[in-house]
Amino acid sequence: MTTCEPRLHVAAPDELSGRVIAITGAGDGIGRAVALACAAHGAEVVLLGRKVRKLEAVYDEIVAGGGPEPIIAPLDLERATAREYDAIADAIRARFGRLDGLLHNAGLLGDLSPIEHYDVPLWTRVLHVNVTAAFALTQVLLPLLRAAPDASILFTSSSVGRRGRAYWGAYAVSKFALEGLTQVLADEMSGVTHVRVNAINPGATRTAMRRAAYPAEVAESVPLPGTITAAYVCLLGPGARGMTGQTVDAQAPRLPRPA
Repeated sequence: MTTCEPRLHVAAPDELSGRVIAITGAGDGIGRAVALACAAHGAEVVLLGRKVRKLEAVYDEIVAGGGPEPIIAPLDLERATAREYDAIADAIRARFGRLDGLLHNAGLLGDLSPIEHYDVPLWTRVLHVNVTAAFALTQVLLPLLRAAPDASILFTSSSVGRRGRAYWGAYAVSKFALEGLTQVLADEMSGVTHVRVNAINPGATRTAMRRAAYPAEVAESVPLPGTITAAYVCLLGPGARGMTGQTVDAQAPRLPRPA
């Protein structure tokens, strides 16, 4: 039974104690913030990302803060082979025997340009990293998620994945696809497993991707990643048990600025 409202959730100190949670894109931005928050609430975190140096920095931060020792699992979603996906699953299986949470946070923005002029190889890269790689990682980790008594899969969506917007191209299309993947997988898991599947829209957040998409925006007007983690902790933890096939917002809608 769902007991938390993601956006307003106030987590107990030990809310995620005993849970094993894997996070892609954990070296920076939202992924880093959620990894720190999960560890602060007791989770053993599997840090997935391309840059080992950044993952090591998050590892050190978690350990220095007294959190459970995480696993560093380098993975380049653009170039990873089946063997590398299997190695991640084997490492988690050997250490924990199960997986309680999986957050798909990593993604590529691609180019903001008209469909008519969109570069085809770049389109393919964005769709691969944002959708196909997320599908492949989920597939290889599903046996470990099924082994958990209450597992949560969380895909990262976007407002442009709910209503298309001009020039957002492959990124928007990939987010529409993830909304669909969320619904399909949730329906497949419902009633036959303890795995729940949801999507989260982080909203405007002060990240490198946001800066690339809105270079003229005043950075200080956008919330830091650490301010939006409550919704993630809620959805990855026991408070959202029973919630599946939903798409939620990590933040309240931004009000337009006065003229």
